Amino acid sequence: MSRTLQLTEQLIARPSVTPLDEGCLEMIAGLLSPLGFVCERMDSGPADFRVSNLWALRNSGVASAKTVVLVGHTDVVPTGPMEQWNSHPFTPSHRDGKLYGRGASDMKTSVAAFVVAAEEFVAQHPHAPLNIAILLTSDEEGPSVDGTAIVVEALKKRGQALDYCVVGEPTAVSRLGDMIKNGRRGSLTGKLTVHGVQGHIAYPQLARNPIHQALAALDELAKTVWDEGNAFFPPTSFQMSNIHAGTGAGNVIPGQMVVDFNFRFCTESTAESLKARVKSTLERHALEYDLKWTLGGKPFLTTPGPLVAAVQQAVRDEMGIETELSTTGGTSDGRFIAEICPEIIEIGPPNASIHKIDEHVALADIEPLKNIYRRILENLSK
Repeated sequence: MSRTLQLTEQLIARPSVTPLDEGCLEMIAGLLSPLGFVCERMDSGPADFRVSNLWALRNSGVASAKTVVLVGHTDVVPTGPMEQWNSHPFTPSHRDGKLYGRGASDMKTSVAAFVVAAEEFVAQHPHAPLNIAILLTSDEEGPSVDGTAIVVEALKKRGQALDYCVVGEPTAVSRLGDMIKNGRRGSLTGKLTVHGVQGHIAYPQLARNPIHQALAALDELAKTVWDEGNAFFPPTSFQMSNIHAGTGAGNVIPGQMVVDFNFRFCTESTAESLKARVKSTLERHALEYDLKWTLGGKPFLTTPGPLVAAVQQAVRDEMGIETELSTTGGTSDGRFIAEICPEIIEIGPPNASIHKIDEHVALADIEPLKNIYRRILENLSK
């Protein structure tokens, strides 16, 4: 059994459902410390939702050395119905050339590959002019409030410089290395409450129906072209996810309607510009309303440069293929790292089984993934 596979199985065996870590970070810190990493816990959050965070840094001692951070998470999503799994989700199992277990793809294999890649790099290049950091949290699958965001704020305050970031999220589509993420769209959520006047449905002149009042405005928002996107991002999208009104009775005009909606926005728009345009539309339709906003993350983009080149070359050398740059998908902790790091790339195993029953990763992908991470470190140290 390879070192990477062994560590992956040890991590899968720990039921670290968000926000639990179940000792994963302690084990990893124990492996990194002998390599010269200074390991620091930055745990955060209330007692009933305590989040585990690890910041580990190995300084090369070279004044001009760049710093690369490998970013991941040890938490996993809940298993779903246990009886639907063909093997226990926290008992690593091999079937048909695959390793099964919750977190196999998202993202304990990547975390293990980070650690072993660092071990091999340090052993082979002990004096390489590259500072290596590893940032891990147990709050990526959850609210993401007390995880990477907290560590980034601490690093920002101490002036920690980061030049490159590699996030181990599962990004491949058909085969390992076929797609990497060089950016992500921003996420902006709104909760709109439209106020009317409740009344009897037979006497509409004595009431004010918020559903009728809001329909034209909602239709306009749904048809609005917010931007045209760009070479790296599709156009910004607006989607309503929930509409609720009514008292439960069929003969009552409701007094209010609540609409949940979300923007997935590219770098052609900002949260501020989207908020302003929504406000303008609602006010033009003379609605009485309240609107609460939640910014889940700003968009970020890494254009081709040293990090993209290092990752592309690593995939080319290990897998013999050309990788595709993409900004599709949801958000990742890269949105927090973008506050202090100019170049971010996400690369990991295929994502077809993430969050599903019988989550798995191909056994044949585990060592090549570790090799890709090691090659990235080697390329950046040149």
